[in-house]
Amino acid sequence: MGTLEIKEKQFNEIDKRVLEQIDQLIKIYGMPIMREPKTNNPLWVDVRDLTQRYVIPIGKIYKFFEYLNQGKLIGTKCPKCGTIYFPPQDDCTSCRLSGLTTVELSGEGELLTYTIITVKPLSFMHYQDYIVGIARLKEGINVLAWVNEDPKNIQVGMKVKLSVVKREPEGYITYELRKA
Repeated sequence: MGTLEIKEKQFNEIDKRVLEQIDQLIKIYGMPIMREPKTNNPLWVDVRDLTQRYVIPIGKIYKFFEYLNQGKLIGTKCPKCGTIYFPPQDDCTSCRLSGLTTVELSGEGELLTYTIITVKPLSFMHYQDYIVGIARLKEGINVLAWVNEDPKNIQVGMKVKLSVVKREPEGYITYELRKA
């Protein structure tokens, strides 16, 4: 079974569970309203499916994806003020200068903060709970990424490395933080 079939099967299982829960809510309360487990706030659960797929132009930062495919991480740097951007962007928000230069990143940094995601958006429901963190790289920029580490081994201030990985089951190349 290929990645696409596995993903589709997982989504179908999630959809089936969600639809069963909505049916139960309507039977019990007459409306699709449930309580959010952490805050106990009432939530309206829409009965309609909504599928979204984003299409984002990346022409000006396409080098980022070429480097990512080679296992390297790059940002962009403003030649006027020296500000580094990651993920890269082609325009400096400080100087309003376009056509920023490419700069390879070390990936070395320190974990500033993190959180464990237990309540996931529908498109991430097929993942186990996961960790998202912010690290400050040697280059002086903050990076937001998933943290691939056992939560018991994570501490704010620990040395981390931003690495290129393949995320499954989707099979696309991305980046994540790991303990250095």
